[in-house]
Amino acid sequence: MKKIAVIPARFAATRFHGKLMQKIGDKTVIRMVYENVLSMQIFDQVIVATDSNEIMEEIKSIGGEVIKSTRNHQSGTDRVAEAVENMDVGVVVNIQGDEPFIEAGPLKNLVDAFLDPLVSVASVMKKLDVDEDINNANIVKVVCDKLNNAVYFSRSPIPYKRNLQSTLPVYKHIGVYAFKKEALLAFTQWPMSLLEQAEMLEQLRYLENGVSIKMIETEINSIGIDTPEDLEKARALFANRQQ
Repeated sequence: MKKIAVIPARFAATRFHGKLMQKIGDKTVIRMVYENVLSMQIFDQVIVATDSNEIMEEIKSIGGEVIKSTRNHQSGTDRVAEAVENMDVGVVVNIQGDEPFIEAGPLKNLVDAFLDPLVSVASVMKKLDVDEDINNANIVKVVCDKLNNAVYFSRSPIPYKRNLQSTLPVYKHIGVYAFKKEALLAFTQWPMSLLEQAEMLEQLRYLENGVSIKMIETEINSIGIDTPEDLEKARALFANRQQ
């Protein structure tokens, strides 16, 4: 079963325009992500899918594989689907272009989830234990059933602990997805669902259409770059690692 990683790379990000072409050390963010994933040797192929000539030239300059999107897309998932629609591939992993420090362990576990033939979509979660994170609407939470299939995703704290003695953990959703190709293409054929519109979380489209999402737990924290402040934190972390 062929496994590929696709890194959707939109230049005009809403909260931080052009963030993927900002530099950490002497490399752009998108280059760091691409080279990091390539070095893991988990995937048969690693591709950047972008709407930007600038990003396309950046990846080409290092001999990387890049596909220019030909359509406008509402989400990174739609961009990934366009990139692979004519490819012979079994599992597609959507890796965020703004997470330069993503590690191999969670990605390997994500791919391994598809050894179960019943899994068609999978993603990653991590326990939260800081109250301010639990109540932060920018951090998406997920609750699962006993088989670690997602029951619901929300920007609100879930589960709501009316029982103050409850020790049930709260999980943060880390936005790395893996799909069987047919499940990925199906997503693009469905209209935006009602829960998706309310929460502005595209993964809810799968749940509303009866598709399970297998959640893989990790202890590793990813660092996404959504704001200029995040970029400075990433630069500081990189500088610390070089010492």
